Amino acid sequence: MPHSSTPFPRRAGCALLALSLASAVLLQGCSKAAEPAAPPEAAPPIAQAGQLRFPPGHPQLALLGVTEARASSALAVELPARLVWNEERTQRIYPAFAGRVTAIRADLGQAVKAGAPLALLASPDFGQAQADTAKARADQSLAQKALARQRELFDAGIVARKDLEQAEADAARAQAEVARASARTSLYGGGGAVNQQLAVTASMGGVVVERNLNPGQEVRTDGAGPALFVVTDPSTLWVQIDARESDLASLRPGDAFTLQVAAYPGATFEGRVTATADTIDPVTRMIKVRGAVPNADRRLKAEMLATARVQAARSTGCMIPAAAVTLNGTTHTVYVQRESGVFEPRTVTLGHEGPKEVEVTQGLAAGEKVVTQNVLLLARQFALAQEAGAPAAGGQDAGKDTAQ
Repeated sequence: MPHSSTPFPRRAGCALLALSLASAVLLQGCSKAAEPAAPPEAAPPIAQAGQLRFPPGHPQLALLGVTEARASSALAVELPARLVWNEERTQRIYPAFAGRVTAIRADLGQAVKAGAPLALLASPDFGQAQADTAKARADQSLAQKALARQRELFDAGIVARKDLEQAEADAARAQAEVARASARTSLYGGGGAVNQQLAVTASMGGVVVERNLNPGQEVRTDGAGPALFVVTDPSTLWVQIDARESDLASLRPGDAFTLQVAAYPGATFEGRVTATADTIDPVTRMIKVRGAVPNADRRLKAEMLATARVQAARSTGCMIPAAAVTLNGTTHTVYVQRESGVFEPRTVTLGHEGPKEVEVTQGLAAGEKVVTQNVLLLARQFALAQEAGAPAAGGQDAGKDTAQ
């Protein structure tokens, strides 16, 4: 009995082993059947007759945005600009005499009237001018008395006529010196007294927009430093516009423009061109245009950077987004969609170049469609297609030479 039971466990183990191997093979076959088949790779575009042709349904076609060129009948030109003080209503005040600041009567933002003192200086030089005026007046008084005596003596027949004429000449010279010295001191606010007190004043009313002195400061008259005060009327500001040669037709004196500044998003300010320079900067190739903009509420400040927008009339050309243009050296290129999936590089000539749109004057017509999205990807595909086609053509020519 013990020997008869031994073959059964061995046969059972072999059966279990065979069943396990069959299950593993079956599971492996099922896993292979469950794996998805890889999609077929899309055929690459080809370069043919100067065009790039994509096969229908190519996935890259969905990445290429296309825009239709429109006629540029009215073009909004944006130009860089800068606000400055109206120099026709601005006075920069320098000291007429050297001295020391003893008092300051005006500060930034303060409105002042014409002739009002802005600061006081202790000036020995101005005191010398006052003393010259006082001496001139004393000399005139003495000359008048001498003239009166000479007339009495001449009438009595005691002196000759030449002595009378000499006295008259001395009196005239003394009177002229008084007029000169008095005019000099009165021009700078000096009276009859010799006090060496010089008042720094403005000859026009306005607002103090700059102050460059402190109490006790020594000031000089050599003009090396900045102005002591700058007084201006800020109700009108000048606008310095940097324009191109092609924009001059829309920036003649009297033409209107709108101004935008970063401090007030969405707000526009109206202005007019007042003057245009007669020379062009040889380095930047820009021309300076000056305009004026009202500023009654004083929202605009000098030295603000702004954007001036003018409307330029155009009879020819078309407008396209700036993103559609590529630059290779000095050549501008756009990619025109000839038909669905067919694109052609086109060399164009640009007129106005704005930050968002550009004007095409040659090489493109209104109504044609240009690629505006992923233009560099399309240019790379065109270069790869040309490179792929060149070796094939060379191989065919080599085969023909070998056969011959």
